[in-house]
Amino acid sequence: MLETTPRPVTSHARPVTPHGRAVTTWALRLVVVGYVFLLIAWPTFLVLERAFSHGVAAFVNSFSDPAISHALALTWTITGWAVVINLVFGVATSMLLVRYDFWGKRIYSVLLDVPLSVSPVVVGLALVLVYNGRNGWFGTWLGEHGIQILFSVPGMVMATVFVALPLVIREVVPVLNELGDEQEQAARSLGANGFQVFRRITLPGIKWAVIYGVVLALARSIGEFGAVKIVSGNIVGRSQTATLAVEQTYENFQPEQSYAIAALLALIAMVCLLVVALLRNYSLKEENQ
Repeated sequence: MLETTPRPVTSHARPVTPHGRAVTTWALRLVVVGYVFLLIAWPTFLVLERAFSHGVAAFVNSFSDPAISHALALTWTITGWAVVINLVFGVATSMLLVRYDFWGKRIYSVLLDVPLSVSPVVVGLALVLVYNGRNGWFGTWLGEHGIQILFSVPGMVMATVFVALPLVIREVVPVLNELGDEQEQAARSLGANGFQVFRRITLPGIKWAVIYGVVLALARSIGEFGAVKIVSGNIVGRSQTATLAVEQTYENFQPEQSYAIAALLALIAMVCLLVVALLRNYSLKEENQ
């Protein structure tokens, strides 16, 4: 019986040359940059160009309307409350998820990401079903005691808090996992109480993550539209925010005011993202020192 040796399998594929890799890399870069440019940069530039087309004076004068001024002031109020609530709740929830084990922990963690997957309009509708004064779960009782949630600041704050809920948590949780709890346990063994441990050990370790989350929550809260529109009623001079004013002024054939408000909101959001980028670089330099 003859023994046959298997022939080596030869590949006919041509090796990729350095020139081919360079061409592929530049082609991918061109596609990605072009995609971002057409989807984000170009529309944002057009809004800014329309807002300042008549000069800076005309841009500033667009905010002299009392209704627009009230919408901006209301937006800052709602955003401020939403950021503070998400800051306190986000840090507390992060500590709960990382430092403690309890039944339903995974389910609770998954529920925290619901605001990222559910449409804000659905959130607004859910708040209406729960807090309306006719047949809402809590709205009837609150109405009887003179507390109004819908079509007022509390309802808009709740809607804004919901949409920005995970941002602080998802920044702080990974940092807490990386820090561990050895230093906290050592501090407790030396007699430090819970507040002292948090202030002197935990907070310095997560400060940059907290700042990132707060800035992102700020940018997200300022630009909220869908949920706030449902729960606010969009009443001019009373419950109309800046994003709602953009829509109404554009529909009322006031494009100068609409572009001015939109440009202001876009500039604030871009400043927030720039601050996050600078803080990340600063924190990395601080860690490497």
